[in-house]
Amino acid sequence: MTLSPINQRRFQLFKAHKRGWWSLWIFLVLFFVTLGAELIANDKPLVVSYDSELYFPVFKRYPETTFGGEFPLQANYKSPYIQELIKEKDGWMIWPLIRYSYSSINYDLQVPAPAPPSTENWFGTDDQGRDVLARVIYGFRISVLFALILTLASSVIGVFAGALQGFYGGWVDLVGQRFLEVWSGLPVLYLLIILASFVQPNFWWLLGIMLLFSWMSLVDVVRAEFLRGRNLEYVRAARALGMQNGSIMFRHILPNAMISTMTFMPFILTGAIGTLTALDFLGFGLPPGAPSLGELVAQGKSNLQAPWLGISAFAVLALMLSLLVFIGEAARDAFDPRK
Repeated sequence: MTLSPINQRRFQLFKAHKRGWWSLWIFLVLFFVTLGAELIANDKPLVVSYDSELYFPVFKRYPETTFGGEFPLQANYKSPYIQELIKEKDGWMIWPLIRYSYSSINYDLQVPAPAPPSTENWFGTDDQGRDVLARVIYGFRISVLFALILTLASSVIGVFAGALQGFYGGWVDLVGQRFLEVWSGLPVLYLLIILASFVQPNFWWLLGIMLLFSWMSLVDVVRAEFLRGRNLEYVRAARALGMQNGSIMFRHILPNAMISTMTFMPFILTGAIGTLTALDFLGFGLPPGAPSLGELVAQGKSNLQAPWLGISAFAVLALMLSLLVFIGEAARDAFDPRK
């Protein structure tokens, strides 16, 4: 697909912003690596060879009886008993780089949990004996996926609401603005805590609650673009030719309004990650046991004698948010009409 001259110019401006350009690549590499977290950090081997057959425990659960065991329970591949059964049939196992999942507990710790970093647990363990590095990898993935879905959904709703207000004006704009003033005046964090306390929150429930308030961030920007664009000459010409309002809004005015929208999206993404981390830190976020960076921050606060907990959470959050801010700065400069 060939870019238009103006989009080629924007791409060159974005690429010329070295900090944002390299931040984009670093963020994409980290994100795509963590998408395959099960292949990097897992308490199950990637491949098992037993009796001249191959098994893939990462993708399928196998009972002990598959490998000659006695019980029809899921095989514990770290158990010396299972490992010996596999070796008896000239079998072998290929393990991930990190032999722990986010919920795996190291029962062979030589010191009380939280244990400091070691060759077995590179970032140490938390206060329940779970591998910190594995929880960081899974927590990075779930934070970014949560923020991406929330940003896309809130952008669709915010752009649609702002387009209606700006294009039609009058009573539509007046009622919409009064509603936004009331809705935006609510204490969002407190309401999120209250709503999350009624039910056991999960990924989608928490996403829906946060979506109730996050869509407002783009309404004013899109509304201003539509208020300006509806009086331009090409819009008046389209009306004179009998074009429907929907076609005028989404084919002619919306592409110009999306310029300002695109510059705000990385910052909305950053805010979504920060809000999720805050809720997890307070205990009103993801379910207990879920890989959460906010929960790791809370553990660092509760275990000051284990500085690796707080340092790990801070380093990951600082890196993630810094990369997104740098990407947002580059996008803002690329879409700046003055350039």
